[in-house]
Amino acid sequence: MIQKARTLAAATSLAALAAACTTGPGDNGVTVPPNAGVYKVGAPYQVADTWYYPREQPDYDETGIASWYGATFHGRATANGERFDSNALTGAHRTLPMPVNVRVTNLDNGKSLVVRINDRGPFAKGRIIDLSERAASLLGYKSQGTARVRVTFVGQADLPGGRAAHPETPPDIASAVPAAPTDRIASATLAPVPGTASAPDVQVDALPPPPVPTADAAVAVQPTGIVTTVPVPVATHLYVQAGAFTSYQNALRLQAHLGAGMKISSIVQNGQTHYRVRLGPFDEIGEADRALARVSGLGSNDARIVVDQ
Repeated sequence: MIQKARTLAAATSLAALAAACTTGPGDNGVTVPPNAGVYKVGAPYQVADTWYYPREQPDYDETGIASWYGATFHGRATANGERFDSNALTGAHRTLPMPVNVRVTNLDNGKSLVVRINDRGPFAKGRIIDLSERAASLLGYKSQGTARVRVTFVGQADLPGGRAAHPETPPDIASAVPAAPTDRIASATLAPVPGTASAPDVQVDALPPPPVPTADAAVAVQPTGIVTTVPVPVATHLYVQAGAFTSYQNALRLQAHLGAGMKISSIVQNGQTHYRVRLGPFDEIGEADRALARVSGLGSNDARIVVDQ
């Protein structure tokens, strides 16, 4: 398969990373050097036209598309100073601290696995996590290259050698880069839509609980390689989500800015109603990728692909 490069422009110097799949052997004859990883949140950084803001996210729970990377990067340094091992159960994420453990569930087949986040990426639009070759194989999507997944935070991971992770001193964000916006940039400069004072009477969905393995109630929360099977929807669809707001007026502004085809749906998360501005549904990843490119071209850098029923 064609390899896609992802370049990380951060405050610190990092090695080049990969954003898609490879079909090479598991280790390519390379011996992985000893790990020297640290606990790292990291300063905000920019890739292409998008800023990313790493932070603690103990309630992280997101759906989207996973890719994988493998032998070509075996033995190279990860973003927190560990060494990438294509046979280990690891992954790359754009904003989660490192290292942390997350549960990745393949929404196409119900296979669920705990992996360790120790790298940054993927930076291809429309992908939320890059897994190691071994993890992608265990979850059953290595041959396809991508899968619809749900990623949920499990907990902080130990450092190499069993050392406990000690959080770093938070970076001085104000002096490093412009502060993270508190709302979507696209909605900040748009006037209110005339004649709209409140949210309509819409169907409000409740977010389902994170997947819980059914086969083993005492499943480990460390990356042990144990693959469990969890219940997943019989069918899922893909949406391009340009933004989610607690204010319906903000959702209306973004919808008006992006134009026809964008719809507003609502969901309850932790007792709070969120209004999502979306395009779709789509059934194929390629179709969703093309729609994401169109929405991003309208100036919505925060747009992403999500998986929903």
